[in-house]
Amino acid sequence: MPIEFLECCDTIEESYEFFLAYAGQGLPGDAGSQRDAEIRGFLERTRQALSSLTQSCRRAILQNELQPAEKYEAFCSVLEQDARAALAAVDIVLAQASISSQLIDNLNASGHLRALLTDVFLISEIFESVRKQATPSRS
Repeated sequence: MPIEFLECCDTIEESYEFFLAYAGQGLPGDAGSQRDAEIRGFLERTRQALSSLTQSCRRAILQNELQPAEKYEAFCSVLEQDARAALAAVDIVLAQASISSQLIDNLNASGHLRALLTDVFLISEIFESVRKQATPSRS
């Protein structure tokens, strides 16, 4: 599976974990601070990963010749919709002058981000299963 897809998934998962920790701190918005720069960095990396997630997934599906193709394409359409919705949520947070823990908590709770995470976990598990099946076991 292409490294790009795995990197997108890792970035999204890592960011979500950071967002959970950030939300739990109860921090007020602190525009221009080191904390603000850090949360914005995670949001920007998430934004980039979301922007290339669907295409990298499609490439991984083609590379692995996964069948039936129409089932995987249907899933990619869902992934694309969920990535677009999550991207809109990330973008609106990034547009704020100040990003508080409460704002990040609301982002974490959004159905858009949760749906996307579920998509990523699902397809990652499928790719992992395919990888294991393709790798001969050594007895």
